[in-house]
Amino acid sequence: MTAPIQYILSGVAIGGIYALVALGFHIMWSAAKAVNFAHGDTLMLGAVLAVLGVDAGMPLPVACLSGIIAGGVFGVLLERFAIRPFAATATSIGWMLTTIAVGVMIEALATLQFGGFSRPLPSPGVQSAVHIFGAGVYPQELAIPIVAILVMIGLKLAQQHTLIGRAMLAVAHDKRAAALMGINVNRVVAFSYGLASLLGAAAGVLVAPVIQVSASMGALLGLKGFAVAIIGGITSAPGVVIVGLGFGIMEKFVEGYISTASREIIGFGVMILALLVFPQGLFGHREVLKV
Repeated sequence: MTAPIQYILSGVAIGGIYALVALGFHIMWSAAKAVNFAHGDTLMLGAVLAVLGVDAGMPLPVACLSGIIAGGVFGVLLERFAIRPFAATATSIGWMLTTIAVGVMIEALATLQFGGFSRPLPSPGVQSAVHIFGAGVYPQELAIPIVAILVMIGLKLAQQHTLIGRAMLAVAHDKRAAALMGINVNRVVAFSYGLASLLGAAAGVLVAPVIQVSASMGALLGLKGFAVAIIGGITSAPGVVIVGLGFGIMEKFVEGYISTASREIIGFGVMILALLVFPQGLFGHREVLKV
């Protein structure tokens, strides 16, 4: 009985990271109909800068906050110089190629500065495990899915009750109409990318004490976060969170009852089957283009 509970608890922890990364993709796609394929490297950037900050003598909260803020600034700059010049043309895929290129460059730079080995980020959340029905889990792991759910709720409330949130919804619905209503579309899109990257860097800081930090940690987590966003329906914030948590739990059960080597095969196989049945994602809706 302990093993299934252990898999569920561990699964919702890693699934919370997938959900946070997928929420970033949701925010970017909603605002610009384009995404940052270096988003996984934003996660790595936040974690690496937090570790380097601690090594430089910063208090842990300051180092983590610095890494998260740097991730947000990176997202704004990336949108301005690598996405906006190409996303303006509907038929261009330049934004896709440039963000992939930036991701490769960031990972290479991090390898040069940080080294090619893994390093821990100290955290009081991994000093001792708590036991739930006989299964052991770190408080840090329990905090991850809670943060993902709170972010989803906060995003929904912001969209309903704040000017910037409503502006984001307006831009997502129709950029031209939003501009005619006096909304600065470029600023809203830049804010959306900054917010998404802020979430990505925060996800890196949250997961760093659990899996340790390396220059290559963001690639697979970013890819799985994107897969979760597609399966859940990239237009639905609750959908990507639900699928993220479920995807993490499924992975842990595959690891426990089959093998670690089968985790990626089954996980991405399920993704393909889900998209064959639900092309818009499990919770997404079909977007109608007016011509």
